[in-house]
Amino acid sequence: MKTTVGNNIAKLRKAQALTQENLALYLGVSRVQISHYERGERDVSVTEMNKLADLFGVELSDLLEEDDDLQKMNLAFAFRSANSESDLDNIAFFKRVVLNYLKMQRINEL
Repeated sequence: MKTTVGNNIAKLRKAQALTQENLALYLGVSRVQISHYERGERDVSVTEMNKLADLFGVELSDLLEEDDDLQKMNLAFAFRSANSESDLDNIAFFKRVVLNYLKMQRINEL
């Protein structure tokens, strides 16, 4: 499980042109910690996974996804982002709003 989460974090981070340092600043951890996460050497807390899902514009469950086809869809949806910490906070918030809007649209269609 740690390896899958780590691989997904690395793929999403790279797809959005973010560095490990960007993620470290956003999460309030060291760059080395991000490296450990991406290599599957340490568990990522649920709080950190939620923040990353918001930042990447994906569902929390997408960070646990092992299916390559579903991962590619997640990468296609992922936004490119800026690199300052305040920009990352704003982008994560915006992506959460968009995902919530899409969920509400699906519910209304039922």
